[in-house]
Amino acid sequence: MTRPVIGLMLGDATGIGPEISAKLLASDLTRPLADVVVIGDARVLDLGIRDAGVTLPYRAAGSIDEVRFPAVALPVVDLRNIDPGRFPQGVSSPESGRLTGDTLKHMIELARAGKLDGICFAPLNKGALYQGGWRFNDEHQMFARLTGHDGFFGEMNVIPEFSTFRVTSHVALRRAVDLVTPERVTSAIRLADDTLRSTGLEKPRLGVAALNPHNGENGLFGDEEIRIIRPAVQNMRAAGIDCTGPISSDAIFLKALRREFDGVVMMYHDQGQIATKLLGFNQGVTVTAGLPTVFTTPAHGTAYDIVGAGKADAGALGAAFTLAARMAASRRAARRPA
Repeated sequence: MTRPVIGLMLGDATGIGPEISAKLLASDLTRPLADVVVIGDARVLDLGIRDAGVTLPYRAAGSIDEVRFPAVALPVVDLRNIDPGRFPQGVSSPESGRLTGDTLKHMIELARAGKLDGICFAPLNKGALYQGGWRFNDEHQMFARLTGHDGFFGEMNVIPEFSTFRVTSHVALRRAVDLVTPERVTSAIRLADDTLRSTGLEKPRLGVAALNPHNGENGLFGDEEIRIIRPAVQNMRAAGIDCTGPISSDAIFLKALRREFDGVVMMYHDQGQIATKLLGFNQGVTVTAGLPTVFTTPAHGTAYDIVGAGKADAGALGAAFTLAARMAASRRAARRPA
């Protein structure tokens, strides 16, 4: 009853996405977790199979309505929309970015129709998406628009040791400071608690980072900790969320690494990205948290320097698929009648 259907998107055809997708699908990782269906162009999957050097039997279908589970061969809904021969590997292409966005849009429509429980996608090229006509700073904003979501949402980065959440994300650092408001800090803490619960944690422990050096030194280096962050943390604790802070950002990740926290709420993008990339580059997962559809992807990019060499590591994509399956199963179980 709770086995989810996860749609796998092969990533931008110019990057390592097709290769690591083929490696993942040829392994035994996905089968115990979910029913998986590839949505995209079978020619892109063929490219990935060649680059990965694997054997991967699949069956092409014209639409998801033709797919039946359990499936003997991997089902591929062949959109026939991306000819990888048109796009040199390892080179950013606006046209490839546009078509990648089109594929994701199609998958989101399937999810909204109840035909997919979650979407896991191999690495994208944000610049190519934007130049191809998808005028969003990142795919998370694109997903929010396409799912019709207008509330708070954010990027969640997951490594084995802990997860991170952001009060602000893909904006200039000068603007990020102005966006650290009581409402956004409160929303980020609540989103972190809700999202970690959806992964199976019964009572997540959250650390909330300071904005200024040395936690502001009692207002000497800035008073955002006093005026904004500490009151927000106190309000959320009073509401029953296990959160602590503000904690100086040069100490909070050491505490998280010692397993004192399950999640860290940071004030701006690089405050946490440096820590998670350093600790778990080939294991990190990015989640678009707070949306009605589950979205997961590896935290690394398209890796143009190794495209076509057959040496790309599928570990982060495997972790992304595992998390998508777990979150989708949790949501499906929650919808099941008691």
